[in-house]
Amino acid sequence: MIFRQLFDSVSGTYSYLLASRPGGEALIFDPVLEKVDRYLQLVKELDLRLVKAVDTHLHADHITGLGALRDRTRCITVMGENTKADVVSMRIGEGDKLTVEGVSLDVLYTPGHTDDSYSFLMRDRVFTGDTLLIRGTGRTDFQNGDPRAQYESLFGKLLKLPDETLVFPAHDYKGETVSTIGEEKRFNPRLQVKSVEEYAALMNSLKLPNPKMMDVAVPSNMRVGLAQQDIARRGWALTASQAMELVGRGDVAFVDLREKSEGDKHGVIPGSLHAPYTDLQDNLRAGGMLQNLAAAPGKRVLFYCAFGERSAMAVQAAQDVGLAAASHIEGGIDAWKKASGPLVR
Repeated sequence: MIFRQLFDSVSGTYSYLLASRPGGEALIFDPVLEKVDRYLQLVKELDLRLVKAVDTHLHADHITGLGALRDRTRCITVMGENTKADVVSMRIGEGDKLTVEGVSLDVLYTPGHTDDSYSFLMRDRVFTGDTLLIRGTGRTDFQNGDPRAQYESLFGKLLKLPDETLVFPAHDYKGETVSTIGEEKRFNPRLQVKSVEEYAALMNSLKLPNPKMMDVAVPSNMRVGLAQQDIARRGWALTASQAMELVGRGDVAFVDLREKSEGDKHGVIPGSLHAPYTDLQDNLRAGGMLQNLAAAPGKRVLFYCAFGERSAMAVQAAQDVGLAAASHIEGGIDAWKKASGPLVR
């Protein structure tokens, strides 16, 4: 497995690049905007293809690199389903799997530092965001933080993992790079409490100053969504209501770009074809499924995904290779549900 821990000294942020093999798909956790060039250089050097960029929560001390990585690589942006960010390509929840080729992580909802904090467990290691730090825990005094919720995330989930599980946090300010669950149980001063009341009292007494970047970072990180209006202005978008009128027509192919697990969980539009976004380039090549589909006389291709980001990028890619009959459902399944569009499972 390829694993790299990358550090931003200004914000004390750790980002993590994972892939199963050279030449394979990769994902990155908690990218920092100012380090995007470095990430992409490393991806190139390691002969990887970045397909997912993930934030463990809405950060207050730096501007996320999610949007920049999406714009430069057309990767999928991912956050937890409780995020306040306007649009990300994929939202995941407790019990879901975060996957790329050869890599699978269990999604754990671990609120407390913020109400949209998630951790990700992969065999021998866990990426804890700011829920569990090395010899510390994430502050709980802003962004709907809650020390009682954090206590449950820590003692009810993370600290129940095997003691040898490696702990990789999103931040460190003392130069520590990795710990284990067992170490934190023994030596983390904030975990040496006997009750949730004691933990809440400890966290509520910290009186820490706000992060220097907070007033800039939080509003910016809440607006990372792709500007789908650009696609609409070019005439390549349909509203959910417009798309509903096309269900069942033989001259329109609805193409679901989501992963199979998303369709299983949230339902699919009746009659849809499944062509995951990660396979888009292969499907758009000569002889690919989407090329052959669009070549049929009078056939229209209508992409959709969860929130419209992947489908907007797919439309642009399709138009770039000459598939003029391609369009997408603006807002994705989220907009479709709000318009009471039909779904099957």
